[in-house]
Amino acid sequence: MNPMSSSDVLAGQDVLSLDVAGDGSLSQSLLLAVNEFCDRVQDAPAGTVAVLRVGGDRPAPAASWPGDVTIHAVNRWERALRRLERLGAVTVAVAAGRCTSPDIELLLATDYRIATPTTSLALPADTGEFWPGMLVHRLATQIGVARTRQLLLRAPELAAARAVELGLVDEIAEDVATAVERTVASLRAVRGPEFAIRRRLLLDAPTTSFEEALGVHLAACDRTLRRAPAPAEARPAAMAAL
Repeated sequence: MNPMSSSDVLAGQDVLSLDVAGDGSLSQSLLLAVNEFCDRVQDAPAGTVAVLRVGGDRPAPAASWPGDVTIHAVNRWERALRRLERLGAVTVAVAAGRCTSPDIELLLATDYRIATPTTSLALPADTGEFWPGMLVHRLATQIGVARTRQLLLRAPELAAARAVELGLVDEIAEDVATAVERTVASLRAVRGPEFAIRRRLLLDAPTTSFEEALGVHLAACDRTLRRAPAPAEARPAAMAAL
């Protein structure tokens, strides 16, 4: 089964959805679906929320992740994940059932993550060695080096509650549909492109020195100030205070 994308309206807000199916391998159809989904989100009107549904009752992969592929396919996959991670829209992941390697990598590239009580994250170590892709980088930057080192040593299958403890998942919901609708409604006031700027500052922070980051942060601050100018009568007093 190929991944399927769709559009919907929840809580008065446009939503684009991608249901990630397949056999858990790095297939051409998976790469195509993620890139096409990113294209659709980029072309969508402001205020659109992107929702990815991952996991489910899929069979165990016939081969270890990523399967019988070349390094060029792995590179395309990492670039697709980076596109998703830097979209000009807020992204929400819904994880259900047993999530294998592609599900987890997509999950960690989203902004807000919802899981069911029975969700589990099967980390990619079915060959006895943890897959050394950018998943390791995202784990280290999101939950810290010490916790990631523990996962690399043992590669456990994480239950939903443990995933929340580690910060890989934001909430566990019995009623996923209601949780998604509530989340989308809460994001109604978030401006996707403006949020994307702040998300990028956050993603770049672990590998950027203060001196290198200062100019980019000041540019973002200047953009914000220009978008919300102070009333004319208040501006001289504010400038005098500086």
